[in-house]
Amino acid sequence: MHIQFGQPAKLPHSLIRLNAADCGYGNTRILEQVGFGLEAGDRVGLLGPNGAGKSTLVKTLVGELPLLEGERVAHPDLRIGYFAQHTVESLTAGQSPMWHLKEIAPEAGEQVLRNFLGQWYFVGDRAFESVDGFSGGERARLALALIAYRQPNVLLLDEPTNHLDIDMREALAEALSDFDGAIVLVSHDRHLIGLVSETFWRVADGHVDPFNGDLDEYAVWLKARSNKLDQAASKAKNEPKPAVQAKSIARSTGEQERLQKAVDKLEKQMAELDSQLAHIQEEMAKPELYQSDGGAVLLQLGQQQQKLETQRAQAEAQWLESYSMLENG
Repeated sequence: MHIQFGQPAKLPHSLIRLNAADCGYGNTRILEQVGFGLEAGDRVGLLGPNGAGKSTLVKTLVGELPLLEGERVAHPDLRIGYFAQHTVESLTAGQSPMWHLKEIAPEAGEQVLRNFLGQWYFVGDRAFESVDGFSGGERARLALALIAYRQPNVLLLDEPTNHLDIDMREALAEALSDFDGAIVLVSHDRHLIGLVSETFWRVADGHVDPFNGDLDEYAVWLKARSNKLDQAASKAKNEPKPAVQAKSIARSTGEQERLQKAVDKLEKQMAELDSQLAHIQEEMAKPELYQSDGGAVLLQLGQQQQKLETQRAQAEAQWLESYSMLENG
């Protein structure tokens, strides 16, 4: 397979920058004092533990999340191509690839659109079939094709390979390598992020910083960090929580105890989900999976990863709510 994103319509040197930016949701700060910029030709891989804020950073760069503090400076000719799971889910039910492409290019001739869709392997009648019958990989490929048609100069890609087979993963890696604009990539696909990225930034503990090592050094750092957190959690579990205890005495109701149990249960659930996600990440890093017979396993792992990440995000949202009520009790 061979696909391409094509030459950006315009390619200014300095594309987008965050200055002293606090990023998050509502009153919840996920990242603080972020200084991050993209110039033409940058290829950045975002590294970091699950739930650390990689997707939050990408959404902030897109402009989907408003800044809590700081500024976002974008060139007037900035044109972003943004891929995330909701990009695939937002395809209109019952409609065809041709219909989706006409929505963004109503003035283009049908043959031009058919030729373009053919380059993304929607050929013949397939270009007019409903996406309802498409596989997850075909839907992801269509979402990427719609991005490519707009000729972006920045690609912000959050887990673009979750549903893609081996051939399409390789085609995507090649297309990204040939892209002239800037790229920010979030992916558990170690093969892809290693091929595409020229620099790495680490998102962890509320901060975004350059990471000067390679993927092997990052894996060592991640394991050491995980061990340190496990030790701290074990120690904290055996220590009293003075603030919570004091409030329990003052309040002397069952509500405080109920909230504490909910917080403890959610913390245990998040730790278990993190463990499962770490195991999947280790499996996806195995070189033998990227041989011709590993596509089905990779696809299954990607789907499991997506499901677990959704559960992790839901558990974290519930934990934030319960913990806030507990603290403010």
